[in-house]
Amino acid sequence: MNKIYLFLADGFETVEALAPVDVMRRAGLNVITVSVMGRKGVVSSHNVTVEADALLADCDFTDADALVLPGGLVGTDNLSACEPLCKELARMNNENKLIAAICAAPTLFGRMGLLAGRKATCYPGCEAALTGAEYTAAKVQQDGNIITGCGPGASFDFGFAIIEYFCGEEIVATLRSQMQF
Repeated sequence: MNKIYLFLADGFETVEALAPVDVMRRAGLNVITVSVMGRKGVVSSHNVTVEADALLADCDFTDADALVLPGGLVGTDNLSACEPLCKELARMNNENKLIAAICAAPTLFGRMGLLAGRKATCYPGCEAALTGAEYTAAKVQQDGNIITGCGPGASFDFGFAIIEYFCGEEIVATLRSQMQF
C-alpha cells in the first residue's frame, strides 16, 4: 500500500491540507499527517487546530511513496525552516518519487532547485520563487514526479491529481461521482 506523508506546520492553509487528506483516504491511500512543530497539535492560518498523526522526529521516511506540502505563507516558511524535511524532499526527488505542494509551498521546491526545467504552478504572486520552472498558472500541474497546485480553490483537484498518480483516472472518476464533485 502506498504511504503518503502530508506535513503540517503552524500557519498551514486549512483546506489545502484537509481536503487532499480527505479525498486520498476516501480512495484508500495510506496518508499520515506529520507535524514539524515538535507537538501534534498544529494551528492553521485560520486558527483551526489539527492533531497530526505523528511527529517528524518519530518518522522514518524510507518507506514513503509521496511527500505532500499544504501552503499558507507562514506554514510554508515553517516547512522551509525544517532541515530534515528539506533533506527528505531532495532524496525523494532524486529517487523520482512523488513530491507535491500547493499554494505558496511550491516555492520551497523552487528555492531548493527541484523545479529546474519543470512545469509548475503556485499561488499567484509567488511565481518568481519557482526558480528554474516554467510557470503555467494552471489549477494543478504535474510534471513527472512533481505535482503543484495554485491555491485553496484547487485543493480537491490537487488531492485528485495525487490519487490519479497512484490509482489511475477511473478511481478519480468514481470518487468524484460519489462525492457529487
